[in-house]
Amino acid sequence: MSLPKAEVRRLFKRRVTRIFLILTLVGLAIFPIVFTVSSQRTGPSQRAAAEAQAQREFERASADYQQMVRQCESEKAAGATDVDERYGPNCGADYGPRPEYFEAANYLPFEFTFRDEFEPSLYVFAAILAMVAFVIGASFVGAEWNSGGMTNLLLWRPRRIPVLVTKLGVLLGSILGVFVVLGALWTAAFWAIGRFDGQLGKLTSGVWQSFALTGARGVGAVLLAATLGFCLASIGRHTAMALGVGIGVVVVSEIGLRIAFELTQVRFGDRYILSSYLAAWFSKSLTLYDYRSCDFVQGQCNPGELVVTWQQAGVLFAVVLVVAVFGALWSIRRRDVT
Repeated sequence: MSLPKAEVRRLFKRRVTRIFLILTLVGLAIFPIVFTVSSQRTGPSQRAAAEAQAQREFERASADYQQMVRQCESEKAAGATDVDERYGPNCGADYGPRPEYFEAANYLPFEFTFRDEFEPSLYVFAAILAMVAFVIGASFVGAEWNSGGMTNLLLWRPRRIPVLVTKLGVLLGSILGVFVVLGALWTAAFWAIGRFDGQLGKLTSGVWQSFALTGARGVGAVLLAATLGFCLASIGRHTAMALGVGIGVVVVSEIGLRIAFELTQVRFGDRYILSSYLAAWFSKSLTLYDYRSCDFVQGQCNPGELVVTWQQAGVLFAVVLVVAVFGALWSIRRRDVT
C-alpha cells in the first residue's frame, strides 16, 4: 500500500478523529434545528396583527405619559419645587412617545432570511471546524511521536521530510474534503430553512459570490489551524505541545494583552490581538477606534480610527504558516527520531 493511502486509513481510523467528527456533526446540527424551530414565516395576517399590537402599545404608552404629565402639573400647582428634577423640563412634555418608536416589525415573530443571515453563520461554521482541525492535526502526528509509531514509519520510509510532508498533505486534503461536504450540507440546510420556514431574500450572482468568498476564507482559516496543530505537535513530539501552545496564545492574546494595553493606555491596542485579525479576515476589514482621543468637554467625539484589512491579516497568517512549517521540517531533519 502506498504511503498516502496508508496515512488516510490511519487518520480516519484514529479514535480522536472519529470522536471529534461525530461531535462536530452533532454540534453543527444544533444550529439549523434551532433556526428551524425559531423561524416562523410571516404573512399578511401576522403583519396586520403586529401593526395592531404596535398601535395598542403606542396608545398605552401615550395614556401613561399623559397621566404622568397631569400628575407633574398638579404637583407643580401645589408648590412642589423638585418637579423639574423628577419629570424633566416642562413636565417632560417634549419627550412623549412617538408612533415611529412603535414599529410593527418589532412585534413580528422571528423570521429567518437566508440572504442576510447565512453569511454570519459561515463564521460560526468555520470557527468550529478550525478548532476541530487544530485538535485532529495535532493528534494525527503527536500521538505517533509519543507512541513510537513515527519511528517505526521512518524505519520503513527513512526519508524524513517527504514522510512528514505526505502526512501533512493527507491531513489537509482530508480536512478540505470534510469541509466541502459539511459546507454543502450546511448551505442546503439553511437554504431549506429560508425556503420553507422563512425567506430566501434576493439572491443575485453577487450575493452567491460573496458567500463563496467567505467560504473560501473559512477554508483558509481551517487549513491554517490544521497545519499549525500538526506542526506544533511535530516540533514538540506530543499532542499536548500543540494544545498547550494554542491555549497559551489564546490566554496571552485575548486576556493578558488586552489587560496590559488597557492599563498602559496603548493606542489601538486591539491591533496586537489575534482575534482582531481573524475578524478582519472574515469581514474583509475591521475598524478600531481610539476613544481616548475624544474631547468630551467640547461635546463632540471624533475618535481616531485604524482599519485592519483582510490583506494584512493574510500576510500575518502566511508568516505564521511559513514559520510553523519551517520549524517542523527543521525539527524532523535535525533531531534524533529514536
